[in-house]
Amino acid sequence: MEKLLVAQNISKNFGEFRALDDASIEVPKGSVFGLLGPNGAGKTTLLRIINQITMPDQGKVFLDGEPLQPHHIQNIGYLPEERGLYKSMKVGEQALYLAQLKGLSKTEAKAKLKYWFDRLEIGDWWDKKIQELSKGMAQKIQFVVTVLHDPKLLIFDEPFSGFDPINANLIKDEILKLRDDGATIIFSTHRMESVEEMCDHIALINKSKKILDGKLLDIKRAYQNNTFDVGLIATNPTEASSLLTDKFNVQPATFKSINDDLKYRIQVAPDASSNDLLHYLSSLGQITHFNEVIPSVNDIFIETINKNN
Repeated sequence: MEKLLVAQNISKNFGEFRALDDASIEVPKGSVFGLLGPNGAGKTTLLRIINQITMPDQGKVFLDGEPLQPHHIQNIGYLPEERGLYKSMKVGEQALYLAQLKGLSKTEAKAKLKYWFDRLEIGDWWDKKIQELSKGMAQKIQFVVTVLHDPKLLIFDEPFSGFDPINANLIKDEILKLRDDGATIIFSTHRMESVEEMCDHIALINKSKKILDGKLLDIKRAYQNNTFDVGLIATNPTEASSLLTDKFNVQPATFKSINDDLKYRIQVAPDASSNDLLHYLSSLGQITHFNEVIPSVNDIFIETINKNN
């Protein structure tokens, strides 16, 4: 898959503090790439290097096959975690100013702003000052000025901060539409449910080092461990529990059920199949629930970080 952004062996020190240590990522074109990690791991430093806000001590960054240069900033839209709108300026005046900084003419900027203000139903905010807006309202304005110039690469650092669930879902849908329209997106967040919904690829940084990366589905497959949640109405419940515990690694399960059934989380041997487990369960009673336990991004995040620590 063709890569839009490649960061190779990036290291960065701030005095005695090592913010990034030989970290590399490759972001495929037309994808949503999740950049994950605990607070202080080095994610924001990497994003700032990609945006040329700070320079790496070692390593190189390439955008669309070219070494990153100052003029490439026109091809990048960056929504930082620390918002930067001028509170005393009017919304429309500020949006026009920021759009022209990104290379749009005043006429182009007005046309694109009308499109986005109509799309997000915020047209009546044009003459309001930023200080009159709620945090979520101001966040919508910042989103608009980030995407307005149709950049090749969009970088969102905690884009849902300050949004209620309805507006968070609205912005999520807009980000996915931008991807479908050809944009490439780097997405940094602590909301693992958003990563599940949006990301095609992820990289995990901890203590300045990249410790995991790849296609999200491939990573999930690698963390599968042949575990299933099972509901069973057993002919003899006591005997069934004893037989299952002797044969498999069995833990209590907590899924919801309308049946008066036994609930197990069962791990079978790597060389066994789900059909083998189903066949054995059917000999013990009626199967009311059977679902493979797929590791979530949150599970993978916690397990990988704990192992690394």
